[in-house]
Amino acid sequence: MSFLTPEQFAAAHKANLETLFGLTNKAFEGVEKLVELNLQVVKASLEESAATAEKAFAVKDAQELLALQANLVQPAAEKVLAYGRHVYEIASATQAEVNKVAESKLAEGSQTAQALFDSLAKNAPAGSESAVALAKSALSAANSAFDSVQKATKQAVEIAETNFAAATNVATKAAAQASRSAAPKK
Repeated sequence: MSFLTPEQFAAAHKANLETLFGLTNKAFEGVEKLVELNLQVVKASLEESAATAEKAFAVKDAQELLALQANLVQPAAEKVLAYGRHVYEIASATQAEVNKVAESKLAEGSQTAQALFDSLAKNAPAGSESAVALAKSALSAANSAFDSVQKATKQAVEIAETNFAAATNVATKAAAQASRSAAPKK
């Protein structure tokens, strides 16, 4: 039976640290993108607020004020939806990167476990064939279960993305309708 040598243990530890730092960098990149998006939103909001305040001060009567308010409803709703869509895209991309690394590491772990079981089977004492077969069967079942969960998760994400797109579409139409309804009648 073979055990890990200090060199193999050190190499495995180094690989795990590299994976951890890689995942940390991916997460940090996602946070950077969110911060950048938020800064853009704040800057644009300040500029738009100043422009809206100027327009409000220039209003001469209630009718113009109602028209100004009506013209602000739909663009504001669209901006909120666009912001939500950007946040979702950033989070989704970051999660996809993490999932890719996790899948790769799980595949490596599965191969290592399979190699270990094969090595154990070759060096197993007589009469332990059924225990080795049971262990191999358990590993195979675990891999199969993981694949099933992974497929179900991907389907759930696809359904969530479809529902998000549909909800965005409905919200955009509702905002447009609200804007038309709020507009003063001439």
